[in-house]
Amino acid sequence: MKLKNYLFACFGLLIISCSTPGNQTSSVDRKIDSLLNEMTLEEKLGQLNLPSAGQFITGQAQNSDIARKIEKGMVGGLFNIKSVGAIREMQQIAVEKSRLKIPLLFGMDVIHGYESVFPIPLGLSCSWDMELIEKTARVAAQEASADGINWTFSPMVDLSRDARWGRISEGSGEDVYLGSAIAKAMVRGYQGDDLTANNTIMSCVKHYALYGAAEAGRDYNTTDMSKHRMYNEYFPPYKAAVDAGVGSVMASFNEIDGVPATANKWLLNDVLRHEWGFSGFVVSDYTGVSEMIDHGYGDLKTVSGKALAAGLDMDMVSEGLVNTLAQSLKEGKVTEKQIDNACRRILKAKFLLGLFDDPYRYCNEERARTEIFTAENRAFARSVAAQSFVLLKNDKKTLPLQKKGTIALVGPLADAATNMTGTWSVAARFSESITVLEGLKKAVGNQAMVVYAKGSNLHEDAAIEERATMFGKSLNRDSRSAQAIRDEALRIAKSADVIVAAVGEAAEMSGEASSRVNIDIPQTQRDLLKALLETGKPVVLVLFTGRPLTLTWENENIPAILNVWFGGSEAGDAIADVLFGDVNPSGKLTTTFPQHVGQLPMYYAHKNTGRPLAEGQWFQKFRSNYLDVSNDPVYPFGYGLSYTTFSYDKLALDKTEISAGGTVTVSVNVTNTGSREGAEVVQLYVRDLVGSLTRPVKELKGFQKVMLKPGESRTITFTLTENDLSFYRADLTFGAEPGKFQVFVGGNSRDVLQTEFELK
Repeated sequence: MKLKNYLFACFGLLIISCSTPGNQTSSVDRKIDSLLNEMTLEEKLGQLNLPSAGQFITGQAQNSDIARKIEKGMVGGLFNIKSVGAIREMQQIAVEKSRLKIPLLFGMDVIHGYESVFPIPLGLSCSWDMELIEKTARVAAQEASADGINWTFSPMVDLSRDARWGRISEGSGEDVYLGSAIAKAMVRGYQGDDLTANNTIMSCVKHYALYGAAEAGRDYNTTDMSKHRMYNEYFPPYKAAVDAGVGSVMASFNEIDGVPATANKWLLNDVLRHEWGFSGFVVSDYTGVSEMIDHGYGDLKTVSGKALAAGLDMDMVSEGLVNTLAQSLKEGKVTEKQIDNACRRILKAKFLLGLFDDPYRYCNEERARTEIFTAENRAFARSVAAQSFVLLKNDKKTLPLQKKGTIALVGPLADAATNMTGTWSVAARFSESITVLEGLKKAVGNQAMVVYAKGSNLHEDAAIEERATMFGKSLNRDSRSAQAIRDEALRIAKSADVIVAAVGEAAEMSGEASSRVNIDIPQTQRDLLKALLETGKPVVLVLFTGRPLTLTWENENIPAILNVWFGGSEAGDAIADVLFGDVNPSGKLTTTFPQHVGQLPMYYAHKNTGRPLAEGQWFQKFRSNYLDVSNDPVYPFGYGLSYTTFSYDKLALDKTEISAGGTVTVSVNVTNTGSREGAEVVQLYVRDLVGSLTRPVKELKGFQKVMLKPGESRTITFTLTENDLSFYRADLTFGAEPGKFQVFVGGNSRDVLQTEFELK
């Protein structure tokens, strides 16, 4: 095309025909070298600048302050713009009005879907289905790219074991092995095999690093841990994304070893680039550069120079790099080579995305009309949501419900369209999300009657409710007394055959800056549940949440509990699919549900103490336990029920001793002992009994999701390699050590069969 020839002519570049990936890389490097020679210092610094554009509509972009900066070459990319029209206008300014015609990157938080929204990442992880998860990222990339986006700030792979931290909702739970597998799947889904294809987008793994271990579960807080723990427990998901070829990395807000991650040379340079071989670019989080001032790390000029020297390439919003580095260069605080290296990495990303070849490759109006929020994508989102739900309790086979009689639907989340997609669903069509009320009514048709009452407000405290329903996700607080709202629900409940209570958290009650010290269901909702139980009718709790909640009372008193997280655009239909048994639930928890917030942080892969509590005990003096609560969770990691049942037997190893470099095959027989077809996630755990460093009591090392018909048995096999038995030792070398290993297989981390072998 003419624009392509024009752009390369401007740079004096020769388009070289390449037959191998190595030659392609070499060709791109030569083009970047030529372009860098043409650039002024101001233009180089402009490539390091990522301002938030706000949401322009077509026709507004040309007259904005951002537009003037783009013309001057002071912007490398933009984010928070939605629609092909607005993005095309901004790109046109860059490639037709700026001196060097360098195209822009366009980013967005496409976290769990674009307009077709999938379950929040924590819910999605509970599917334990890597092919399914990869496809959700593929669909998200197709939709986002059809609307002009070419870069997503996802996946978020921060391992978290503290449910107080609101952003646990955005990650994949507490386990390093599962989290690493999901990180790879998400990167593959977004980026595909060809980043120059107009239906793939560049991925950005975040938040590097350790962000999920914030002290006290309070967002943005300090993180402090040993290197041994970093490498064994928190680093692997980030490294998995790097190994999968992720194009960019986002630095985290927290400090590590007293140095903010945004300017932490050991983190960004020594580990990420030198140890792991990452060749993409690093971007700060929103105002991450300027926030180092409050960390006590220097003024804007100082922290900007430190960030560049540490390996940061792009500054989101702070505009510290673009506005201060020229002076720092004069003062000898940074070098021209450091600036060139950062600029080079951003230019390379644009070449890899094919933007120099065609800056408008993501601006196809026809794709925007036909490939977003399609019936096919919505049907897929509905299926994914149903597979993410976790059945926590089902006494007396309360579920599935029958499509007959009168069903009373109550609760503040029952008719709340804007809350169905959960946190970080910035492109969602909130008004078109399917509510629980809509889903149930569609499902029963004229076979049954669904009656509805709100039953309670979200929270007894109006101020807390307001904070928990931001970004247009209001639950329309009822001004009546709690008793009056509850009495209305009780009147319809008494005439019903069964009660479905849609309660829990609102969408923004978890997520960024949504930490909680009390992780109970809010008291006014619990009062509603107690009153509903007093009617004597069966009660089904449909739980909305973005984190593990303390459900001790609910588990003891409610007959059936279905955790639906926040299921996305099609949540209501998916909930109906599972409640009425059209889909058999198969989700398994990827986080431990504690009895009490005082047990946090809580996770299955903990270390033993020198005074462990004996199995089955609650309290023993001078042992590691509590006076008032047992050490046990309400629901363990990996837990989830089905409308059928499964049994495990015949756990066996093909050998009881292996040598270095050898393998051991683990087999187990799994049988569907119920009356319905169902899927079971078979989980394999290992314990290294003696090590040069103490090892966790269990570590996930394999899983398989299998579908079994009633009465069907299948032998499931796993192969453990020396790599599976290895860990980072005191000197941070990675390897396995001789000794005995226990092997556990079961349907969750608690209920397992056990055997052992020895590595010689």
